[in-house]
Amino acid sequence: MKYISADIKGVKIGHGHPCVIQSMCNVDTNDIDSAVSQCRALHDAGSQLIRLTTQGLREVESLKQIKTRLHSLGISTPLVADIHFNSDAALAAASVADKVRINPGNFHRDHEQACIQFRKFLKICRDNDTAVRIGINHGSLGARITEKYGNTPEGMMEAIWEWVGMCQEEHFENIVLSLKASSVPVMVKAYRLLYRRMTENGVIYPLHVGVTEAGNGDMGRIKSAAGTATLLREGIGDTIRISLTENPVKEIPVAARVAAYIAEGRNPLLKDGTFRVDASTWEDFIIDAACAIGPSLLDRTADDFTLSGSVNGKELSEEKINSFKNDIMQATKRRITQCEYIACPSCGRTLYDIETVFSEVKRRTSQLKGLTIAVMGCIVNGPGEMADADYGYVGEGHGKVTLYRGKEAVLRSIPQTEAIDKLLALIESDKNK
Repeated sequence: MKYISADIKGVKIGHGHPCVIQSMCNVDTNDIDSAVSQCRALHDAGSQLIRLTTQGLREVESLKQIKTRLHSLGISTPLVADIHFNSDAALAAASVADKVRINPGNFHRDHEQACIQFRKFLKICRDNDTAVRIGINHGSLGARITEKYGNTPEGMMEAIWEWVGMCQEEHFENIVLSLKASSVPVMVKAYRLLYRRMTENGVIYPLHVGVTEAGNGDMGRIKSAAGTATLLREGIGDTIRISLTENPVKEIPVAARVAAYIAEGRNPLLKDGTFRVDASTWEDFIIDAACAIGPSLLDRTADDFTLSGSVNGKELSEEKINSFKNDIMQATKRRITQCEYIACPSCGRTLYDIETVFSEVKRRTSQLKGLTIAVMGCIVNGPGEMADADYGYVGEGHGKVTLYRGKEAVLRSIPQTEAIDKLLALIESDKNK
């Protein structure tokens, strides 16, 4: 078996290297001062790679300035340009960023033109020693793939393998692959399919794993820990990002805890599906418990479990244990007892306070058992990546919001001050039909 490692200016990702922790800025990349400040905070927290939204040529120039400023401060953490729907920006960023995250399928509406641009892009990356992450997300597959495979884990795997083939034709190996989804079971299945395909072909590329649009609070952490731990335990995954709709600095300790849990080979299973978890904080408890129990639930080798534990030496109440149990059963799609949420972690494209809005949406809709509601920062990824949602709240920019019923935009350009009320009215109207 041939194992490929990616090299991002000295940060090695791949077989035989420790799991790399990374995150993404959620400030405007063109706000140089704010971006530098957040990069410093992420570096100090332990992020080994930092990604920034780079949606156009202006942002490429801003990224260049951010990189120069950080180097002057003695911070050499590699910077990753995040690009969608703009192959010209990708080509420009390839000589500026240390790594570029792309979905080549949205390089151009015409597939042949996308392939031409992708090959140009790889040449620039090779000339500048720039690494590439090819990232395919559930819900963003495009008609070419969905017409053949549907919006499925199989479709995700086939979509990415086509671009891997082009990398092989161009003899370009400095790549990392990702197949992320907001559904934990979908994400796990997609990565397993990809790993099997790589094994069959005799070459293992490094994988970036994580649950995208996981949300916030306990559920965001539980979803992320259950999914990433399941894969890491199988040797699938070389770098992780925990995507929370919170300050990105808060993602780092969660990712580090998951990575350490797997690296240490911890296993609190006692017997007969009985678990005991002791931790110093509630956050550590739910992460450890999700790492321990999530794989069995996702693989359906357990239908239920018994859990006990303590936080900072104090035994947890039955109420707290049940709260965690309900959350992980929901996160792994084993038992639905709550309203399900999809929420992007936000980035420089998000032009509203998504953390506050998402918290308010959750507060006002938590009683709607069985529904899935998405809160997305912008239209770049929002409509595609909330494909599983019954309803969606998507920022347009300039204080406006579009509301979706499934994949259909039903109310456009709503003032943000009215959007949650109108979302609730839409749900209520549909319920009464």
